[in-house]
Amino acid sequence: MLPQDRLIQITERFEYLEARLNAGPEASEIARISREYADLKPVVIQIDAWRRLLADIAEAEAMLSDPEMRGLAEEELPRLRAGLPVAEKALQLALLPKDAADARPAMIEIRPGTGGDEAALFAGDLLRMYLRHAETKGWQVDIVDLQQTELGGIREVTARIEGEGVFARLKYESGVHRVQRVPETESGGRIHTSAATVAVLPEADAVEIDIPATDIRIDTMRSSGAGGQHVNTTDSAVRITHLPSGIVVTSSEKSQHRNREIAMQVLRARLYDQERRRAAEAMAADRRAQVGTGDRSERIRTYNFPQGRMTDHRINLTLYKLDAVMNGDLDEVIDALTADAQSRLLAEMEG
Repeated sequence: MLPQDRLIQITERFEYLEARLNAGPEASEIARISREYADLKPVVIQIDAWRRLLADIAEAEAMLSDPEMRGLAEEELPRLRAGLPVAEKALQLALLPKDAADARPAMIEIRPGTGGDEAALFAGDLLRMYLRHAETKGWQVDIVDLQQTELGGIREVTARIEGEGVFARLKYESGVHRVQRVPETESGGRIHTSAATVAVLPEADAVEIDIPATDIRIDTMRSSGAGGQHVNTTDSAVRITHLPSGIVVTSSEKSQHRNREIAMQVLRARLYDQERRRAAEAMAADRRAQVGTGDRSERIRTYNFPQGRMTDHRINLTLYKLDAVMNGDLDEVIDALTADAQSRLLAEMEG
């Protein structure tokens, strides 16, 4: 059953916010009211669609008693009634609690795992996969820090991605990505298994995560490229150590001032992510772990090149279009992960 009282409250709140926006709120309130209005709008659209369908069904049922309209009603009712479960499901999904971080930009960090040079090359492949996916979505990507190997692989990379629904779409990418293929570095043609870890963090602002100056140590150093070659003649790279947690972040753009700003941005994202994880672990302590928890040690996906397949182990999804996936075509797997997470939330609420 859909919660009628809650539907009325949502509709009334939406109408109030709409009136406030039309009346011209104070400048200090515009952002807050606009954000809440935008959050409620898709829910209200689903409420209106569901209510209109109920009204159409009631009208068609009333027409059954009219001899002249009975034939039309009998023709329309099956279609209208068939649409009711669909409309109810769409409304239930719209009513699900939202992750407050979904609309935020994301910080994505990729590091090689087991597999030596091949793992570093695979980490580079994953970075290109996400860059191409971001390009198809019209998202903006800034590489915050990139450390490459002599063979062109990646020792570590941090990128900031901004655009509509970035964190909502990418948050299920956190975990261990495993690759099975013949390495470029292998002359014998044997299939090797190696891995890389991906961490996707929602960006946090300075108001949410306050970092006292006494909690950090800032060091400057030379930026280095592949194989440790110096690319700058000045000590422009910045390394910030968060003393209470031991988290270390670096940024190696040409501007030292910009590097400090970026490194603090990444540090806030990591600390914010820690807080989110602590809260999630407390909530999930008495139930089975959910898909998309982003556990860094969880093997989430295998990319098998000889068979041209990608398997997401969390939802047992296998796609035989590995070339397309590696070229950034991630919508099918992200949609499936999102739908699975929504189904779990629905089952939890109904239970």
